[in-house]
Amino acid sequence: MSEPEQAWIPLVDGPIGAIVDRVQEEHPEIGELIDSPNRLLAFRTFAYIRVGLLLGELLFEQERAPEDADENWVEAMMRDPKHHQALHREVRAVAEEIAADPKYANDEPLGPDDDARERFREFARKQLAGD
Repeated sequence: MSEPEQAWIPLVDGPIGAIVDRVQEEHPEIGELIDSPNRLLAFRTFAYIRVGLLLGELLFEQERAPEDADENWVEAMMRDPKHHQALHREVRAVAEEIAADPKYANDEPLGPDDDARERFREFARKQLAGD
């Protein structure tokens, strides 16, 4: 097998990653649950697995042949409100489980906190006023 980075990229850029990203974009509260680098990594890992399993179940339930399980099928399935809700529930469940895991209780948040942002804004205002 080639370098590990080369194997990882298709997983992240593939249809499962796109589905997880889409659900996260549609429901920003999910991002608030996974607000640290370690939580985000765990979330992505398990969300991809569980969404992949759910897609497999849906494919099996609809009795489609493996060759019919292309990206177009996935997009069509996402338009079905019942399936879309099932994917949302699965992604949210992963985020809630990761958020509740005590291993991540002391993790630093992803990005600056509100106080750091305010200090930066004040610094930027002073810098811009000085020009």
